[in-house]
Amino acid sequence: MALFNKTLWLRSRWQNSVFIALFLALTGMLGYLAQEFRTQWDFSQNSRNSLSQASTDLLKKLDGPLHVTVYATQQDLQLGDIRGIIGNFISVYQRIKPDLTLDFIDPVKQPQEAQSAGIRLNGEIVIHYNDRKERLTSINEQAFSNALVRLARTGKKQLLELSGHGERKMDGISQRDLGNFGKKLRETGFDSKPFSFTEQSEIPGTGVLVIASPQADLLEGEVKQILDYLARGGNLLWLVDTGSLNGLLPLAERLGIMFTPGTIVDPQADKLRLPITFALGTLYGAHAVTENFDYLTVFPLARQLIPEENSDWHSVILTEAAPEGWVETGPLEGKITFDKENDVAGPIAVAVALSREAEDREQRIIVAGSGHFLANGYLGNGGNLDLGINMINWLAGDEAFIPIQPRVTRDSRLALNELQLTLIATGFLILLPLVFLISGIAISWYRKRR
Repeated sequence: MALFNKTLWLRSRWQNSVFIALFLALTGMLGYLAQEFRTQWDFSQNSRNSLSQASTDLLKKLDGPLHVTVYATQQDLQLGDIRGIIGNFISVYQRIKPDLTLDFIDPVKQPQEAQSAGIRLNGEIVIHYNDRKERLTSINEQAFSNALVRLARTGKKQLLELSGHGERKMDGISQRDLGNFGKKLRETGFDSKPFSFTEQSEIPGTGVLVIASPQADLLEGEVKQILDYLARGGNLLWLVDTGSLNGLLPLAERLGIMFTPGTIVDPQADKLRLPITFALGTLYGAHAVTENFDYLTVFPLARQLIPEENSDWHSVILTEAAPEGWVETGPLEGKITFDKENDVAGPIAVAVALSREAEDREQRIIVAGSGHFLANGYLGNGGNLDLGINMINWLAGDEAFIPIQPRVTRDSRLALNELQLTLIATGFLILLPLVFLISGIAISWYRKRR
């Protein structure tokens, strides 16, 4: 009997030892996996506590260490623990890029360092990358990631705006101009300047030429200079409105683009309380400009583009609009209806990308059938800004840099009509109390019968 008990004791000791060893091994393995593989989930509305995929991709493209210096006191009268706020924000970036370092300098305790750095505001941020630096006075994903885009660019990208014919201006403030679009481009490292044939006889070969809806006819010699620019491999963004091409028909012929007469109308726009002449872009081609692009775009007063098949250019339709609409060739008055004999049914191409090999590099052209979609009055509609910046990035050869737009919080308001409010009030104030009352009476009656 004693031998049997001893055997049971030894077996129990052996089982306990094996259990403890396995438990310690499992704990160690879980600790190792926790160090090597980090996974997190963001269940906040609109995922506002994590980085967008655009910012994540951008960080992975930054080769080399990134250093952030924050000039902030321990406490701020308005923001409170400003260091904690910035530190928590930067930590989200550090999860993606471990070689991103963060330092804090107190401008009150170390005034000389703050003065030499040119610091003016409490909480100002200086980002260093590859012997270059950017300053920030506000902290959000849009501002920080756009600063990284500017640092990652090797230099200012030049945009040449054709001027002298009533074109839309990149620094203009009217509803027709492109001032807001130009401002966003400057924030991400682009520089634009007007180009006039009265000041220069030849278009420089560097940068991107922008022809933004001229209102007056170009001279024959000016058109020839533009065609020569294309022959030398120059890149071009051409925004075309409805109506006359104002002397640029030879350019359309050179590119193999045909413009049909009429204006695109979209019945779906009316459902969104927009004018029927606002064509909604919903279909996007397979191209770097529209890769992973799933926003709705709005093209006011747009016209149809038809790229012709030719051996010179490789063409891709970037955007098709108004899948349930058509090209209206009649007057835009009264009730507009589809005419099978004269109108063209949707979807309709409104933006086309062209490319070819020229001068040992890829020449890039984009033609859009609406200059309005990037104008100050319409830029905020849908994904117009994102699409426009993607176009410029691709034309400049920087399609790796995509726009980082602010992530807005979805509207969480609950709007109820009078009938819905009545039903809810009746349910909570009358029906629910009645259910409890009847249940209580039934339970009491049941207990008395027992």
